[in-house]
Amino acid sequence: MIQIHIFLTEHGKISGFDSTGHSNLAAHGQDIVCAGVSSLTQSALLGVGEYLHRDVDYSAASGKLQMKLKGDPDELTESILRTMLLGLREIAKIAPKAVKISEIRG
Repeated sequence: MIQIHIFLTEHGKISGFDSTGHSNLAAHGQDIVCAGVSSLTQSALLGVGEYLHRDVDYSAASGKLQMKLKGDPDELTESILRTMLLGLREIAKIAPKAVKISEIRG
């Protein structure tokens, strides 16, 4: 199962995320659920870092991607990260046994 934790500020803005695991619905390299989650999370990381030029801490490995904003979220980071979350929620709807999303305030 893919576990996704969305980290929220006390005001409800997304400050980062952690995605770990594999859906195990198909062979490695042929799993559309894993590919979708990977595409959304990697695109969000690239959008925030490369397009918006925001400083982030991140780590990436097979089946794992973590990203945390170094500064406070703003309207632009929120737009990218909320769009990622919308896509992830749609994937979780079609594959609820393969993707679990939780939000953590703090």
